[in-house]
Amino acid sequence: MKTDNVIQMRPSAYAEHRLVTALLDGTYPPGSTLPNERSLAVELGVTRPTLREVLQRLSREGWIKIQHGKPSRVKDYWATGGLALLSTLADHAQYIPDNAILHLLEVRALFIPAATAQATAAAPAAIADCFAQGRRLTETTGAYAVFDWQWQVLATRLSGNPFFPLILNDFAAVFKKAGILYFGESAARAASKSFYQQVHQAIIHREKSIQALVEAALRKSIQIWQELET
Repeated sequence: MKTDNVIQMRPSAYAEHRLVTALLDGTYPPGSTLPNERSLAVELGVTRPTLREVLQRLSREGWIKIQHGKPSRVKDYWATGGLALLSTLADHAQYIPDNAILHLLEVRALFIPAATAQATAAAPAAIADCFAQGRRLTETTGAYAVFDWQWQVLATRLSGNPFFPLILNDFAAVFKKAGILYFGESAARAASKSFYQQVHQAIIHREKSIQALVEAALRKSIQIWQELET
């Protein structure tokens, strides 16, 4: 397990950070077992009660299976984890493989179009004002990355579905990391600006194509990301 220079963390937070990092970087792959409790506590520099607290939390999220009287076993967390795991995963975005970002973009394309359509129906003026800002962005990576996150946050919050923002929020760190890479490409910025203009016009003219427009744009972003990866 690699040692990280983590400053001013509570013992439990530090232990969790070290353990999750070790799970993601392959130190403890799925199917393997963690060291026994005594050894692991010494390795992490925490008390056994603190370690037990961390192990219980990771077990609830789906990272490990606690086996009483035996070392904890690492689960196939990609297959068995749930939404609770996403928040912890997002805090360790630097260890997420690139193909996971592609899969995440595919997940986004499934719920953001519906969220945006519902938000437009509920608060058309607010969504129109938001996309109007997108038409005036400066041609910088940062400006696009920030705005692209902002409109998705607004759409999920105004959609009326309380689960949409919960799902999006768990991906915040990963999306922001990907956004800097994605919008570094002029083709990505051009595609997004065109999309912002199309959505703004569709709302102004009360067209019923918002969901289709958003889905097409997000599918296009997946294609551009695939080109970046290759």
